[in-house]
Amino acid sequence: MNVHFIAIGGSAMHNLAIALHNKGYHVTGSDDEIFDPAKSRLQILGLLPEAIGWEADRIHEGLDAIILGMHAKADNPELIKAKELGLKIYSYPEFLYEQAKNKTRVVIGGSHGKTSITAMILHVLNLSGIAADYMVGAQLEGFDVMVKLSEDADFMVFEGDEYLTSAMDLRPKFHVYQPHIALISGIAWDHVNVFPTFDNYLDQFRIFAGMIPENGSLIYCAEDENVVKVSASVRKNVSKRPYAKPDYFIKDGITWIRTGERIVPLKVFGHHNMLNLEGARLVCEAMGVEKDQFFDAIQSFAGASKRLELVDKNDSCSVYKDFAHSPSKLKATVNAVKEQFPERELIACMELHTYSSLNVGFLEEYRHTMDKADIAVIFYSRHALELKRLPFFTTEDVSKAFGRPDIQVYNDSNQLSDFLKSRSWKNANLLMMSSGNFDGIDLKALSANIL
Repeated sequence: MNVHFIAIGGSAMHNLAIALHNKGYHVTGSDDEIFDPAKSRLQILGLLPEAIGWEADRIHEGLDAIILGMHAKADNPELIKAKELGLKIYSYPEFLYEQAKNKTRVVIGGSHGKTSITAMILHVLNLSGIAADYMVGAQLEGFDVMVKLSEDADFMVFEGDEYLTSAMDLRPKFHVYQPHIALISGIAWDHVNVFPTFDNYLDQFRIFAGMIPENGSLIYCAEDENVVKVSASVRKNVSKRPYAKPDYFIKDGITWIRTGERIVPLKVFGHHNMLNLEGARLVCEAMGVEKDQFFDAIQSFAGASKRLELVDKNDSCSVYKDFAHSPSKLKATVNAVKEQFPERELIACMELHTYSSLNVGFLEEYRHTMDKADIAVIFYSRHALELKRLPFFTTEDVSKAFGRPDIQVYNDSNQLSDFLKSRSWKNANLLMMSSGNFDGIDLKALSANIL
């Protein structure tokens, strides 16, 4: 099969390109910019475009499918040519569904925890010898790619993002996958540029839950009242499995979970991760994994990339990085580090980087999310506001929104770096949270400096 990717350089897109190449497809692609790690990974496999940019001549009648990335706009010359030739054009989620339409589809949805739960499930399935195709939004230890497609696996596990499918298809991605087994981890308003009200955002999860067929399963977090409301949207004869925090305790900086007569040490920590773990356990159970088998495997799970990922540490200080950017993720991550190390001072730094977080009207959603941090720091750049065509806001706007008069705000990454380097880090932890990179701060170099 001959497949061409328009916007092959994206994180998800280049992983799908590699998965199809590994499956034996002939893959070509294009993009107007490609950065590492995508660039190097594509180059090694001979999939990197010879020239950067869009060229209509790349599109021909010999192509069996076009896969369209979110980065490509409606006026893309390759897309226009594909339409003129009447070629089959798929969004990324649509093509994944086509690959999985004869499999049992497991879709992990929610405003937070999707990547971690999906990663936990894949880790356990892998150690339990259960074959499954998958799509996950982060690089996982022990897995070469973020997308795997095969002919023989009975299951496909999807991380079910609620963001738009493509520039041509305004459905949320998780509406495309048609789950047999679905999980909803939590619902907290996000993506305000697409879902202008919370009710509109909530409706997307009602639709998702309503897609589960009779005799399917919904696994959902009973600690989230919005999720509980959405669970009422399922069809009759859908199995509903609520979950809540399991029994756990912390001793000597390690989290242990009690299950029956066993106590099991974990490499992950935090209330939110204990919820994630319990949700993952129920999904694995629905896929044929016994409870003891699950806990045997989950002990070695160290987390997904950028999800409370340890950058470096010494005897009295640990540096973590996390993808947290929405209010619910931010609060859960800050609370987790403080719960795990209550005796240490916590300096928590968060970058406002997404469209929602840089929207002054949305900032109020962050109220009290950093209360557990001893020192709370916010970073945002004027350039990011300019790119998103959003108005500039002041330090006072930020402190008022977060409900912390003592919050420190930086617009210059060098000044932020200097502030962190100037502090004493004895018996203190640093938590850096962003979906960006703090305007180029090298966290490994910073960690080496302060440790």
